[in-house]
Amino acid sequence: MKKKLFSMLLVFALVVASVMTIVACTPNNGNDSIDDIIAQGQKMTTEQLLEKAKAETGVFTAYGTSSRIADAMISFIDKYGKDLGIDNDTSKGVKKNDSDAYTLLAAEYASKQNKGASMVMVQDGAQLILYREESEMLKNYVPSTLEGIPDGELVPLVHQYINKLFIWNKTGSGADIKVTNVWQVVDDEFMGSKQLFFKNPKTEQVNKNFLIMLTSDAWAKKLADSYKALYNKDIVLDNDCPNAGYQWVKKFLTKANFSYDGDSKIAAGLEKPENAGNMGLFVLSKLRDAQDVNNFQVAAWQNVPQGKTVAVEPFAGFMYPMYCQITTKAPRPYTAMLFINYLMEEEGFAAWGDSWGAYSTNSNIQVNDGDKPLSFWRDTLVIEDASYIKTSVGTVGQFIDTIIAGK
Repeated sequence: MKKKLFSMLLVFALVVASVMTIVACTPNNGNDSIDDIIAQGQKMTTEQLLEKAKAETGVFTAYGTSSRIADAMISFIDKYGKDLGIDNDTSKGVKKNDSDAYTLLAAEYASKQNKGASMVMVQDGAQLILYREESEMLKNYVPSTLEGIPDGELVPLVHQYINKLFIWNKTGSGADIKVTNVWQVVDDEFMGSKQLFFKNPKTEQVNKNFLIMLTSDAWAKKLADSYKALYNKDIVLDNDCPNAGYQWVKKFLTKANFSYDGDSKIAAGLEKPENAGNMGLFVLSKLRDAQDVNNFQVAAWQNVPQGKTVAVEPFAGFMYPMYCQITTKAPRPYTAMLFINYLMEEEGFAAWGDSWGAYSTNSNIQVNDGDKPLSFWRDTLVIEDASYIKTSVGTVGQFIDTIIAGK
């Protein structure tokens, strides 16, 4: 079961095993290994990195799971391009989903050519852990200019958090909806004929990771407690549900509508008049494309009920990190470090910071007007724990797939 789920990673491990000894010691700049280069770079100021990066040649490519990596690269080139000898024709920020990014990075890692990406922004921390454990393909870098980032977000370096929230169309019949407990959104009586849109977890790993997190002991207890608070009785579990987390996941997946294959499409579709009163669990930043954000109600932003500390118990959605990594065979490692410095600063983060739903781990970067700070979301959402997901993805992932197959 677990072998099937990790087949891609296991094949990758076999591929890299044959080249690891050679590649891990491959020089990237003169006689220095990538480890030496990063060790030196982590002691440098941005100005010192720039001087080193000026000596590098060739294209500079970065992959990212966010389309905004392209915008960030354009602004980076506007600032540093002339000094670095790069322009918008030769250097790109390219959007790749995690699966495609890792496949391409693995091929570049095994290649004798040294012409691939120099850095990457990825999500799905559990998969990243496996790649970092099974190969030398990716390297961590922490800018010397950073302060105040929690130790747990330094290795691998977390660039930002992204949230997916319960949001509904509050026009028409949606005006009277008030969600104070997550068991309501899977309750047939409360939901009635309302639709609950969610991108299929089989095609969106962070969505599956969220559901896996709910089966942990801590979240299962919170769900059991919130069930009792809503219904004034203890939860009774189905035979295939070891705890309340599994039970909520089962009911949620049974209820969820997977007809939209992306969060942007959920946001756009949900705003249509025929979807008044319907809700979704999707990326908050997708509301930037809404015709009128006043058509939507974000569950987490409701008034907090008297005597409670949050608007929705025990969570109003989930949040996951996006990581920055340098590739072992980076053609331009100093440029990659300079780019990461830029991304971690307000100017570079502006590619994401012009709308709700993206939260830099640099505490000096404020959220967009109308949004809530990262500290608010830490107390309100399920946060991805890569270590738990890594150990549970086999059993819980199969449970999720089975429920989906039975819909």
